[in-house]
Amino acid sequence: MTRYVGAIDQGTTSSRFIVFDRAGHIVAMAQREHRQLFPQPGWVEHDPEEILFSVHAVIEEALREASLTPADLAAVGITNQRETTLLWDRRTGRPVHNALVWQDTRVEDLVAEFSRDGGQDRFRERTGLPLASYFSGLKLRWLLDHVPAARQAARDGDLAFGTIDAWLMWHLTGLHVTDVTNASRTQLMNLATLDWDESLLTTFGIPRAVLPRIVASSAVHGTARGELAGVPIAGILGDQQAALLGQACFEPGEAKNTYGTGCFLLMHTGTVPVPSKHGLVTTVAAKLGEAPTTYALEGSVAIAGALVQWLRDNLGIIRSSSEVETLAASVPDNGDVYFVPAFSGLYAPHWRADARGIIAGLTRFASAGHIARAALEAVAYQTLEVVRAMEQDSGIPMRSLRADGGMVVNQLLMRFQADMLNVPVVRPRVLETTALGAAYAAGLAVGYWNGLDDLRANWEVAETWQPTMDADRREAMTKAWSKAVDRSMGWV
Repeated sequence: MTRYVGAIDQGTTSSRFIVFDRAGHIVAMAQREHRQLFPQPGWVEHDPEEILFSVHAVIEEALREASLTPADLAAVGITNQRETTLLWDRRTGRPVHNALVWQDTRVEDLVAEFSRDGGQDRFRERTGLPLASYFSGLKLRWLLDHVPAARQAARDGDLAFGTIDAWLMWHLTGLHVTDVTNASRTQLMNLATLDWDESLLTTFGIPRAVLPRIVASSAVHGTARGELAGVPIAGILGDQQAALLGQACFEPGEAKNTYGTGCFLLMHTGTVPVPSKHGLVTTVAAKLGEAPTTYALEGSVAIAGALVQWLRDNLGIIRSSSEVETLAASVPDNGDVYFVPAFSGLYAPHWRADARGIIAGLTRFASAGHIARAALEAVAYQTLEVVRAMEQDSGIPMRSLRADGGMVVNQLLMRFQADMLNVPVVRPRVLETTALGAAYAAGLAVGYWNGLDDLRANWEVAETWQPTMDADRREAMTKAWSKAVDRSMGWV
């Protein structure tokens, strides 16, 4: 019997391959960073071939270091940075342009153009999404408009569009498919039909021939070639939906927050999409085999861990990301300094493309420690705004928050998050919940796990942070944060 399930986790800053056993424990892992390309202010790109190379490399490395072969794997799942947009030649498999990353803001003019007739929410009823530079449909439109001869080649069926999952599936299996979670982030899929919406394709000027086939999140999609030769590729999930599955959030009202490059809070809402009136998006949570499709409310924050990288790479006040907590802890409080990291505008719940990053409250007293602390606190404040919006939309008060992602090792941040929310923040034993969710989807499809009860049994608490801050201080700090957010708007 095959012993393990693997997961390709292709994220915004790195690619990983992780192998899990039946208890959800990690038995092998390899990771490789890839470059962030900034050709102009507001533009963010990735080299698709560099990403593909990194994925092949981490698969080989993880299997080699654990003395595993493809025969040891029952299945492999894929999880990915979601809205990042690629266009490639079907004949050669080569990209025709760098990938436009989800943080990229070059389509703001298109957002404004389509918002003139009906406003920012004109497509929300069908797609669950506001018009924003975040989503991949307008990024695809930009590529078709700006890559020479791309539009005609797309109409002729010579080009293929996809998010990172589709790019990897193409090269692993030869199939041009994407799952419902990733498709729900394009602003081209109808949430009710789970198919490409013809009227939206017409409005945005997208030829249907360029689009992948939409498939379930958990099903045997194809058989891998190369380093994973013969292994079924049986799971595909966008990274945040994968983390929701990995955190065993299967019932309405259960929620998780992933503290990664950005910050993404998802609440499971069941088998009916819940429209948002408070700045969240409605998205597909998963489609597991033949079971009914499930949905979620999501609050997306563009800059979280990326802010720590910015302190390291742009300001140089820390040498490694792990140093930020020590620097932030060198001061007893934020010194009344507030950092709004609206580098790509503000996402949920504001959706303000005209916002830009600011540091407010600076005096001669302010030090690098205060800036580092304000940066960490900004992550918690942004999460607080999303939680309050989610409570209003769902009518469900949050009693605790399941936290995952790279930043949950930061004790100062997690304590401050519990203080701001005034509820416990809980970290699971397995932090790699995104990869675990992709592995779960793949394992369910091939019977490695028998059902959701098996996955619930795997979830264990590793650490809990309880709130300790008094209400008056919490309110004063929240008001100061809101004042700083107001100052960041209308900059562009």
